Amino acid sequence: MTPRYLLALDQGTSSSRSIVFDRHGTIVAMAQREFRQIYPHPGWVEHDPREIWSSQLATAREAMAAARLAPADLAAIGITNQRETTLLWNRRTGEPIHNAIVWQDRRAEPLCAELREAGLGPRVQEATGLVIDAYFSATKLRWLLDNVGGAREAAERGELAFGTVDSWLLWQLTRGKVHATDVSNASRSMLFDIRRNAWDEELLRLLKVPAAVLPQVHPSSHLFGTAEAEFLGAPVPIAGIAGDQQSALFGQACFAPGLAKNTYGTGCFMLMPMGTRFETSSNGLITTAAAQPDTTPQFAFEGSVFIGGAVVQWLRDGLRAIESSAQVQALAESVPDAGGVVFVPAFTGLGAPYWQADARGAIVGITRGTTVAHIARAALESIAFQSAALLQAMSRDAVAAGGAPVTELRVDGGACVNDLLMQFQADLLGVPVVRPQVIETTALGAAYLAGLATGVYGSLDELSAQWQVQRRFLPTLPRDRAQALMAGWEHAVRQATAP
Repeated sequence: MTPRYLLALDQGTSSSRSIVFDRHGTIVAMAQREFRQIYPHPGWVEHDPREIWSSQLATAREAMAAARLAPADLAAIGITNQRETTLLWNRRTGEPIHNAIVWQDRRAEPLCAELREAGLGPRVQEATGLVIDAYFSATKLRWLLDNVGGAREAAERGELAFGTVDSWLLWQLTRGKVHATDVSNASRSMLFDIRRNAWDEELLRLLKVPAAVLPQVHPSSHLFGTAEAEFLGAPVPIAGIAGDQQSALFGQACFAPGLAKNTYGTGCFMLMPMGTRFETSSNGLITTAAAQPDTTPQFAFEGSVFIGGAVVQWLRDGLRAIESSAQVQALAESVPDAGGVVFVPAFTGLGAPYWQADARGAIVGITRGTTVAHIARAALESIAFQSAALLQAMSRDAVAAGGAPVTELRVDGGACVNDLLMQFQADLLGVPVVRPQVIETTALGAAYLAGLATGVYGSLDELSAQWQVQRRFLPTLPRDRAQALMAGWEHAVRQATAP
């Protein structure tokens, strides 16, 4: 019989998960394990690469056992991962030379400031679609080469391998036979020309990164290698890789312009496909490589909200307004509206489209009648306000590039289960907000990419037809009222960013 199941390895910032899907995209079994967060200095965040690997392998075995499947039942493995997190290891021994430097880590900011002051911003954006920031992998890699004893010399001799988490897992699963990544992860390095789908030699020289450390880059749907039999009991093809946000865009079947997805997690990540057109943003967004089913470059606009669901955690842990995050909807629904209160949760500055690193949180419009319920409702609404500002910026960029404005927002992530938030999001945007049947779209995207490469699926049309709606939230608010609310939000943002 033809294998009918797909195993997605979903390696995240705080935990490793594995999900078994059937060919219809239905979850059969799931396993998850958290691992340590390491904070050596303020602003530094690290992971132990061995823990990443051991936790991921353990969940894969647990998910397969829970699904009661044999390795022969698997058509392929797909990998999706926390992006930008940077690892460097010895090619001969397979041992990492340092902990992984996590995407949140800010130790490379002084180098980024030097690069910006040297006027390299336009050159970086032209090739990579990115802004110069310590968020991306290149300056993390440069820090490792400059600060780990003997690393630069070993790298120049070809003894070291650089990779993001996907490359590390692929190396482990193939027992060092394959050192590779996909275009979506390479595009987050600040070293990769996303129009040519190739490493940029000039940027490598400017960043002082030896080409010998780099992985091969393939389309996201590709037969990367084979997981050795010792791990799952028999060899299994590894046939899909994509960074988590691009994987979620693919899992949401957002294959055409006019669609966008928003992941409501600790922060919010919104992506809109731009097809084969490379465009730079005039509205504070970055351009990134979308997951590619073949060798044709595919692009997307991306924007990030720093504080999304984390505002609910603050209500629980900081304000102590609720005992558990699950209580926030009931508290917010106990009042008909926010009573004129607007909450700007700029705890760590504001991300796209504002890019105000020095902004600080503000709660505006408080009166004697304000209650904790009004603040809870305003906190939830802040997630929708920030996402609406992001989507409006995307639509402006898309129209300026000759494309279509967003006609539908597809949602996933933990906070998308909050009906009050999703309805308010639709009301602000004036377009439908659609929650799918399967909200584990990050893992689903990796499974779909692996399935395409191994013949489980025949086309993108087949995947689009398989995507199912759980609930569609239609806008009910008059547009003039929605515009007035957005104007109130922008007024509050100006107060939060005032010197």
